[in-house]
Amino acid sequence: MTLPELSPEAKRAALKKAQEMRSKRARVREDLKQGRLTLEEVLDSADDAVISRMRVSYLLESLPRIGKVRSRKIMEEIGIHESRRVQGLGARQREALLSKLAK
Repeated sequence: MTLPELSPEAKRAALKKAQEMRSKRARVREDLKQGRLTLEEVLDSADDAVISRMRVSYLLESLPRIGKVRSRKIMEEIGIHESRRVQGLGARQREALLSKLAK
């Protein structure tokens, strides 16, 4: 399947949209890191286009004191695949994450 040819205006619009998504995602991660947002608030906003498409591992790594290794370990314990996105979390997985990280 070949990609459609885009006009210069369509390319600019797509690039602008992608940049806006990256900026919003960075803002969410920074708010988590600084404590202005909680994991529960972020997961409650899972219908938001920016949040819903974030990988769970990427989101967990945004929390204070959680890096790649700890994030991977938490996800393995709960049974969340490394490529899972926030929108794909089941109710049990979501609750397990919240209870695990509320300690």
